[in-house]
Amino acid sequence: MAPNILTLLWLLGITAALSAPAYDIFDYIDPFIGTINGGHVFPGASRPFSIAKAVADVSNPDEKQGGFASDNSPITGFSHMHDSGTGGAPSLGNFPIFAHAGCAGNDLNRCAWRKADRATLRTNGTARASPGYFAITLENGVSTAVTVAERTALYKFSFPAGGDSERVILLDASDLPDSRVSAKLHVDPDSGRITASGTFHPSFGIGTYKTYACVDFSSAVARTGVWVNTRAETGVQTVAVEEDGVNLSPPLPAGVFVTLAANTDSVLVRVGLSFVSVAQACGNAEREIPDFDFDRTLAAARAAWREKLEVVSITPGTASAELQTVFWSGLYRSLLSPQDYTGENPLWESDEPYYDSYYCIWDSFRSIHPLLNVVAPKDNVKMVRSLLDIYRHEGKLPDCRMSLCKGLTQGGSNADVVLVDTFLKGRSADVDWELALEAMISDAEDEPANWSVEGRGGLKSWKELGYIPTDDFDPYGVGAITRSISRTVEYAYNDFNVHTLSSALHPDKPTPYLSRSTNWRNMFSPTTRSLNYTGFLQPRYTNGTFGAQDPRFCSPALNFTSCYLNPSGSETYEGSSWLYTFYVPHDHASLISLLGGRAAFISRLQTLHTTPGLHYLGDEQAFLTTYQYHYAGAPHLSADTARSYIPAQFNASAHGIPGNDDSGAMGSFVALAMIGLWPVPGQDVYLITPPFFEQVAVRNGVSGRTARVVSRGAGRYVVSARLDGRVWTRNWVTHGFWVEGGTLELMLGDTPGKWGTGEADVPPSYSPAGMAHMG
Repeated sequence: MAPNILTLLWLLGITAALSAPAYDIFDYIDPFIGTINGGHVFPGASRPFSIAKAVADVSNPDEKQGGFASDNSPITGFSHMHDSGTGGAPSLGNFPIFAHAGCAGNDLNRCAWRKADRATLRTNGTARASPGYFAITLENGVSTAVTVAERTALYKFSFPAGGDSERVILLDASDLPDSRVSAKLHVDPDSGRITASGTFHPSFGIGTYKTYACVDFSSAVARTGVWVNTRAETGVQTVAVEEDGVNLSPPLPAGVFVTLAANTDSVLVRVGLSFVSVAQACGNAEREIPDFDFDRTLAAARAAWREKLEVVSITPGTASAELQTVFWSGLYRSLLSPQDYTGENPLWESDEPYYDSYYCIWDSFRSIHPLLNVVAPKDNVKMVRSLLDIYRHEGKLPDCRMSLCKGLTQGGSNADVVLVDTFLKGRSADVDWELALEAMISDAEDEPANWSVEGRGGLKSWKELGYIPTDDFDPYGVGAITRSISRTVEYAYNDFNVHTLSSALHPDKPTPYLSRSTNWRNMFSPTTRSLNYTGFLQPRYTNGTFGAQDPRFCSPALNFTSCYLNPSGSETYEGSSWLYTFYVPHDHASLISLLGGRAAFISRLQTLHTTPGLHYLGDEQAFLTTYQYHYAGAPHLSADTARSYIPAQFNASAHGIPGNDDSGAMGSFVALAMIGLWPVPGQDVYLITPPFFEQVAVRNGVSGRTARVVSRGAGRYVVSARLDGRVWTRNWVTHGFWVEGGTLELMLGDTPGKWGTGEADVPPSYSPAGMAHMG
């Protein structure tokens, strides 16, 4: 070929590269994934871990946990704080705001004030969302856009042209679950500033919390007043409501309002938030958004998201746009919670960070916090410090916490796992690890008066019998005497975590915790049969005899909804004995042996995943089972299983997750799965499977170094691997890979080979016999 032709082709290539549009991760983030069919994802305007989370709220009681839902149900208002992906009752959504284009005949009493009356359908196809932004148009002609700072929401209401009625904007003294105890709202007749304070109940816990709001308008107001039930009046500036014993669900509707001139095209409404005081809510608003600049606030929100997300980069290769959307959207949702309440905690004075909306750690310890240790380690360390400060001032670590209140404990003391996971993956000097050990020993040794909201119950039986009996006698604290199987296996792993931290800090000091970590065996009934397999965890009584619970019970195949957190709940929580029999994260070698060896273990695990109705990935305790084939020397089956769920159950549709997102648990699962290194929480182990992309790179927030996982060749199975050029036969790596940086090259093929199958290649298992290490 002639040199001038070569030069021309080279120049054309350079020109094409320069003209190609830059890869923008925002193009692959869809906040509406999981906003229907029980996903309960919050799709509104937020910043990473921010308090302010603003969105339109729907009326559907089954879908409004995240505020908005893609179900075409009516919109009752716009509120400024939400949790994301939670089950059960909705939370937060305090002091919603609603805009009317006008009242008929300019008569205030012909406007709709109560939620049920003002609920308005959306105009189809108008909902829009991206990081830091949400917008929608309602059939009353009012269009709303919203962006946020950390503790302030900024709305832009645009009104339809025409009409001679004043615009009306109301503030409602309610919340999403209608849990209000009391509230006081005031509107200044000159400036139009609205201040609000109220006391509410948490959605999955005990006690009450107070919250405050401060609302300002970008243009002058015409009239001001209050409304109660269906009537409104000017000339009154304050309304106060409290429990009356009659108006229960909902409490008596009430609030305040302002009107704007009839020719008002649009108005900006700034809502400052605080959990400390009205003055602090106003101060937050004035400091964060002093000039009502919507575009600048949105740009800052988007910049905050880019800073967090761009530590990760991918080379898509042949991955479809949908798979890229699934990945980036999952990563995005993983950074919504916990929420940074630092400076907004009225319960105690402290210089430590304070995070809230740990909703719940039973969900988040399995994937959210392990992901944060990879992509946002500094944030996760602050969360750990927050957990320890809660222990310092309240005497126990939480297992769930929301709105400054103690949340319900679903199983074990799983903040223990979060602490150890963070210790093993950084040992940050910013954390008081001796205090962490003290807190974990408190969980293991000291039963609290109310173990429904902290710590563990049944500890006398745990220590003396070596399991939680189904007929436990526990006069030492209160809690639901249920979940004996799932609590036993979780307590066993919690004790292993206590041992891990204790032995690291005090290697010469003996403790009982490694021995107690074997207590899961005491619930194993070797004669129980199900689907041609023998040996499952079963209920066990104080006299040592076994009860009977069908191992399929609490799976979609049998009484799926019979195992929730209530007095009549069963002996497994939100899952079957088929599932919980696999939950021995620290000693797979013993589990595999107990279940009949590698081949039998693999067969049983395949049966779990492939039998219709037996397995449900919509609850987080199911996550690890996707990858447990690694421990039996069959990493190719982990790869197969991950791809059987993605994109079948994790996709880019509005119903594109299999269950509640649970503060980003489903999002973090799919992000980690697609990266190709699955973390075993509470251990320094990442299980290797092929990433869904040609390359994934993560820049470590502590060391600044970049780790890369690179796929070479076609196929879905790893046939060989190299770590920084060295042959790597193990099917796992440690956290050092992420911190030190480097390249993990995975050579792929269509047929599984011998890679990762040897006895020396599987991850470690631990037992009291000399802390046996396999791998």
